[in-house]
Amino acid sequence: MEIGQKVKIISDSTCDLSQELTEKYDIDILPLHILLGENEFRDGKDTTPDRIFAWADANKATPKTSAPSLEDAKVLLQPYVEAGREVICFSISGSMSTSGNVMRLAAEDLDAAAQVTIIDSENLSTGIGLLVLEAAIMAEQGHTAAEITAAVRKLIPKVRASFVVDTLVYLWRGGRCNAVAALAGSALRLHPKIVVENGAMRATKKYRGKIDNVIMAYVKDMEADLKAARPERVFITHSGCSREVVGEVRSYLKELNVFCEILETRAGGVISSHCGPGTLGVLFIAK
Repeated sequence: MEIGQKVKIISDSTCDLSQELTEKYDIDILPLHILLGENEFRDGKDTTPDRIFAWADANKATPKTSAPSLEDAKVLLQPYVEAGREVICFSISGSMSTSGNVMRLAAEDLDAAAQVTIIDSENLSTGIGLLVLEAAIMAEQGHTAAEITAAVRKLIPKVRASFVVDTLVYLWRGGRCNAVAALAGSALRLHPKIVVENGAMRATKKYRGKIDNVIMAYVKDMEADLKAARPERVFITHSGCSREVVGEVRSYLKELNVFCEILETRAGGVISSHCGPGTLGVLFIAK
């Protein structure tokens, strides 16, 4: 890497970082693909979560998703490779998508395997986003790819990613979570807490009642863990919840006096395709 050239940070689109954040931290996004019947769209580029939900309701079907295209990955990487920059790419958990492998193949095709580091986040949504921001901040400070990678790998097991869903239909149909599938059928009125651990999703506590009340109960149940979190930032990430309940969650987190930043993001197309509307998660890093 030439002197003065910072490490470039790239993530696949499942990190659910807002455009404001990606621009602020100079992060590039590689889109996964979303299939609505015979039509294919790039996540965050060609369609929106609300259009995805409308299609799913109209067709009584769950959207399918797929990894980024190899060509898109090569086009994104090529200018940084040619400029001689070190690159770190983050992907959704390898147990959920081959996104990371596509990035690896793209680097190999560009003869840049030594220049490009692929990090399997072992997570999803802003569970990835938390790691990506840490990497981007270190890159801005002038750290090398090796230094950033080592620091991020230590953080991966400390990421706390969970969410509650309004409807189990999307997770059930998508077959992404076996534990959720076992709860489905007649139990679709349940609102389970889904936790990401070791790169996979599992259902833990089960809530009943109106989703707004469930969301607040879920957040308050995490109070001890939230108070023991790293204070830099916490994410409220949702797939289209009411402004009122999001505001309540934000107020509650602010009253804890733990976090320097409370960031709100809307889940992107891929994550929304699997969790459905009305999902909300609070994501942070443990000390």
